[in-house]
Parts: sequence; C-alpha cells; structure tokens
Amino acid sequence: MHTRILAVGDRQPAWVGEAVDHYASRLPPDWRFRVDSLPTAKRAKADGAKRAREAETRSLLARTSDEFRVLLDEQGKSLSSSALAAKLSAWQRDGRNLCFLIGGPDGVTAELRERADFVWSLSSLTLPHGLARILCAEQLYRAWSLQSGHPYHRA
Repeated sequence: MHTRILAVGDRQPAWVGEAVDHYASRLPPDWRFRVDSLPTAKRAKADGAKRAREAETRSLLARTSDEFRVLLDEQGKSLSSSALAAKLSAWQRDGRNLCFLIGGPDGVTAELRERADFVWSLSSLTLPHGLARILCAEQLYRAWSLQSGHPYHRA
C-alpha cells in the first residue's frame, strides 16, 4: 500500500521537510510513504482566490484518480489518535492507496470536499500548511504505533 501527502505549495521552509522526513523514516517500508507537492496557482487581483482554488482542485483531483482521498480541512471531522488508527486500519483494508490532501493558501473548493472519501480536521485552528504536513505525518506515525503496539503512543 502506498501512503502519501499531496499538498499544494512547493516552497516550504527546510524545517518542514526535515520534520516530515523524521516521521516518514519511522514508518514501515511497506507504507511507501512520500510527500508530493504541487505548485500554488497564480493569484490575480480580481477573483484570484476563487480561480486559484479551482485550479488547485483540478490539479489535486488529476493526481489522485484511484486513491482513497482524505482531505485535511478545518471543517472536517475531528478524530482522536486512537480513532484515526481505527479509521486507518479500515482504509487500509479497503485496498486502495491512501492520499492525504492539503489545499492551497485560500482553502479548497466545495467540489474537493464532496469528492474526498473522508474530510479530516487536524484542529479547529487554522494551521500553516507546513505545520499541517508535519502534524499529518506525526499522526500517521502515531496511528501506526497504535496499530502495531509500538510504545510511541502512551495513553
């Protein structure tokens, strides 16, 4: 099974990549975890945010045709770490590859929310996109540790 984060925004500080790589290196090799970035769409003064969201949605959907899509969005469902581990187990049994989607700086379209298989809220706070990548990677590692009985997660 492949598991990846697909995020809009290809200019992140080095510490973001280092932190994500730290958790990625701890995941089992059969997860084939990776992070893919898409460029942020150009914004124009008039209606730029709306057009950019639409362009970014098209790009995200084009890169995730047969994967189980989990959209990270503050309007999504909040999960505890153990609930995420249970969901992750169910998603893995589904047999499709997993893709965690992070939209651009102006958010995502209603179409992307509707076409996601699950909409997950990391927090009700608005997070910087780099931090969302790190939190997602850490929570995936924590979910794996719960699934496998690894002592990383101490309840």
